[in-house]
Amino acid sequence: MSAPVPPQPLADLRRRLTFWYAITLSLIVLLLGGGLYAIIRSQLAQQLDDSLSNATIELEGAARIREMEATSARGAVVDAVDELHIPDRHLYLLDTTGIPIKPAAAGPRIRAAAIRAARTRMPVRDETDVGNEHTLSIHAERFTLPSGKTLVAVVVADQVELTDRYAALIAAFGGAAVAAIILVAAGGYFLVQKSTAPAERSMAYTRRFMADAAHELRTPIAVLRTKAEVALQQVRAPEEYASVLQGMEREAQRLGRVVDDLLMLARADAGERPVERIRFFLDDVVLDAALSLRTLAQAAGVTLEMEEFEETAIVGDAALIRELVVVLVDNGVKFTPAGGSVRVRVRPTPQPTVTVHDSGCGIPDEQLPHVFERFYRGDAARPRGGGAGLGLSIAQWIVAAHGARLSLTSEPGAGTLATVVFPAPEAGPSDRLS
Repeated sequence: MSAPVPPQPLADLRRRLTFWYAITLSLIVLLLGGGLYAIIRSQLAQQLDDSLSNATIELEGAARIREMEATSARGAVVDAVDELHIPDRHLYLLDTTGIPIKPAAAGPRIRAAAIRAARTRMPVRDETDVGNEHTLSIHAERFTLPSGKTLVAVVVADQVELTDRYAALIAAFGGAAVAAIILVAAGGYFLVQKSTAPAERSMAYTRRFMADAAHELRTPIAVLRTKAEVALQQVRAPEEYASVLQGMEREAQRLGRVVDDLLMLARADAGERPVERIRFFLDDVVLDAALSLRTLAQAAGVTLEMEEFEETAIVGDAALIRELVVVLVDNGVKFTPAGGSVRVRVRPTPQPTVTVHDSGCGIPDEQLPHVFERFYRGDAARPRGGGAGLGLSIAQWIVAAHGARLSLTSEPGAGTLATVVFPAPEAGPSDRLS
């Protein structure tokens, strides 16, 4: 029996986002295309009306000219219809009663339009369906010849030319819409992948972080439980109970440190850990932090040296800077074998700088890019045991919160140099800054 397929929420999210992205932009394309089609259709219809009106004016002008020429026996008014050639337009001259003059026959809708134009003395626009998907546009206009005689000029056009234009327009818009939808779907999927990639990395990081945190917390809890169970299996002497309780206390302290570090990082990620901005002397804080670890270094057989402690003022959170120095010095002591040394320096120029240089085992080149990851501890030997792998993550956050830079340079077997460079404080009195 095959194993069940694990859920893939991000893959499902990508499909949903791509679908809605494509649907939304498709609707926008369709609405935009529909609006453009309506506008262009209106413009084409207006162009047809304008062309009919212009053709009517040309017919009236030609008729007037032919009437003047008829006085010299050079022509007749009706010749204007024969001589005036306008492509795809049918020309008619009628009297005010709707009787055709040229040509001799005209349809009932044409005659009706001529009569209305003669009565209303206004141009008449009409349409008539003649079957076989053909619609005629009729434009009739009354005019007066130089002799005083009144006629009606009528121009007729088959709207099939508009139909052909509409069909071509629809085909063009349809093809463009299909291409746009395909491109939108492809582009949407690409953009969705790009936009969800940080979320995917964040989810993977969160899962790894939770697994590592559970592992780190499980070990001291298991030790506490084991010690308690062993102590309760039989009656023991008071000194044996004291030894068990001391061991449980050490594990509880380790567990508390992990929880405190996790809580600090969680508050930092959520922006709930305020960072003070106070002008103070960096050398005093670094010296205090280093001296607090001198006993730990002596117990490990490591010499802790304080060198070049010059007066150096910075602006920041003194408590967090102390925590930063404790992390760096503590790491140096942990990774330095007995007989080695850890040197701490503070320099004010060219910028306030703290360096912690140990003579320990160093960090391999392939591990350097990962040392700031939470719970990362690499494969380096830890003669006195490492922490939970959260120290450098906390140090990196403290450095970033102060606008400083933290860099590590290391050579396996030759030690590690940690350098923190702070921004130079603005000149002025030792005021508390907001």
